[in-house]
Amino acid sequence: RRMKGRLVGGGMLLALLGWISSCVTTFVPLWKNLNLDLNEMEVWNMGLWQVCITQEEGVLECQAHGSFLALPPELRISRLLMCLSNGLGLLGCLLAALGLEGWRTCEDKPGRKRRLLLGGGATLGLAGITTLVPVSWVAYNTVLDFWDETVPDIVPRWEFGEATFLGWFAGAFLAAGGLLLACSARAPSADAPLAPAGHQGPAAPGLPRGHHLHPKNADLVI
Repeated sequence: RRMKGRLVGGGMLLALLGWISSCVTTFVPLWKNLNLDLNEMEVWNMGLWQVCITQEEGVLECQAHGSFLALPPELRISRLLMCLSNGLGLLGCLLAALGLEGWRTCEDKPGRKRRLLLGGGATLGLAGITTLVPVSWVAYNTVLDFWDETVPDIVPRWEFGEATFLGWFAGAFLAAGGLLLACSARAPSADAPLAPAGHQGPAAPGLPRGHHLHPKNADLVI
């Protein structure tokens, strides 16, 4: 029982950290970084929703992307998958929370609580996959563009941003949290102690069980 509690606690903690990190990764414009050789104090940052320029004075200017259809396929699909991951992460956390022993929901139905934990763990694992896929896809295309020999060396290259690493951690946390919760749902729980049998008084010596004593003289009973 103590091991199951540790699995549930660790799984919920990792799931919450992963979900929050996934939400931050979705909306921050730090998926790619670009430093211009002509102006090293000007840094370009690209995200799924906008492009930002940080200048020397610390001024930050952001501009949203144009039409959704005009975006590269990696950014279009990454938007959809990251939003799906955020929704699945929230749903998985809610299902797992309802399956905790501290909640009174389905308290008299332990089988349903185990199914809620198992469903929450599976949903969180799927959320982790939908986080890792777009982040890894964008990172792969960034590497291909960086080492593209057809592009002249004087052209600036995009590099990994902080959100790329945060997204990898978020996906790993979600997957690990879902795995721990699923394992806790399968872990055997301590059986409830059996109720003590009803106490029966000792039978009179020489009389079989179930034999009742009767007064010798029925006339004494008024």
